Amino acid sequence: MTKMKACRQCHYLTTENQCPNCKSTNLSSSYTGIVVILPAKDPHDDPRKSSYIADRLSIDKPGKYALKVR
Repeated sequence: MTKMKACRQCHYLTTENQCPNCKSTNLSSSYTGIVVILPAKDPHDDPRKSSYIADRLSIDKPGKYALKVR
């Protein structure tokens, strides 16, 4: 199994060498906590409208995110 890496800019979790969310290559394998933001009923809706956690963390795309990245 490939180890997940967290983007230091947007905290998105990925197994790739470039973040598919913000296109950054500044990734870290040292992170704590995971939050999963599920898509809304309408795929074009912003998750911040229906999710308190997405709103608090300023997450605008569904996916897996790290809470803290070192």
